[in-house]
Amino acid sequence: MKTASRIVGTASFIGGYFAQDFPVYGAERRGAPIIAFTRLSDNPILERGIIVNPDINIIADETLLKDSAANVLQGTWDGTITFVNTHYTASHVKDTYQVSGKIAVVDITDIALKIINKPVLSSVAAASACKLTGIISRDYLQEAVIKELTDINLKKEVIDKNVQAALTCFDNTPSISSPDLKFSEEENENKVVQLEYADARVGSARVYESGNTIMKKTGNWRFFKPVIDHDRCSRCRACFVHCPHSCISLDESGYPHIDYDNCKGCFTCMDECPKKVITKEREVRAW
Repeated sequence: MKTASRIVGTASFIGGYFAQDFPVYGAERRGAPIIAFTRLSDNPILERGIIVNPDINIIADETLLKDSAANVLQGTWDGTITFVNTHYTASHVKDTYQVSGKIAVVDITDIALKIINKPVLSSVAAASACKLTGIISRDYLQEAVIKELTDINLKKEVIDKNVQAALTCFDNTPSISSPDLKFSEEENENKVVQLEYADARVGSARVYESGNTIMKKTGNWRFFKPVIDHDRCSRCRACFVHCPHSCISLDESGYPHIDYDNCKGCFTCMDECPKKVITKEREVRAW
């Protein structure tokens, strides 16, 4: 999401707008929740700090909608356009999660898997955001993806796939007009801006009490899940021994079972299984 934010900022800058983008996150671990902010304007941006009431809210992982700690709908209002990466319909998302404002949905993970061959969402998430602004064109998006991914030293063939995925996602994201999303014709006067105080807990992880780690379910970090074929399992316990997060337990007969509430999808179990009876399946959310 950090890279996605940069792509949106760069694309708007290429289009002649002022841009500001920055991330806020804790531990640098792939799959952990992260938030990034992007401002764009046709006048110099005098604001600083987090965006309290977003006009567009891009949610790249549907499972975060059920995570009260992440609180991804915080600050959204009736004028917010909320985009959700999901295979469900917009009406399902609205009814299930009580999302206010307008909703757009696209399974950008599926697009990334088909074109990039990896669940890497930087370029596709950025593409949806660009489309929803209503002012960033496909050409500006393409140029921004190339620039940002070149800057992090990705190979040309990888960048080309990301460009293709981004443009596909751009074309599949619906155009949603919002009367609240507008750009001023008047120039802003240079003035001192008084910033509101933002409590440190707004942008950082919070631990409310000791010993609450077990309450945090990390299974929504994964894109794929390991599945054990118990008919072929020899009960060697290699998966049980090597699981780095103790997400595998043994039943009374010695067969291993995976705790999907906490399994992060690292697939150490699959790599260590001597009989190769553990397979990888795309995660499907049933709620």
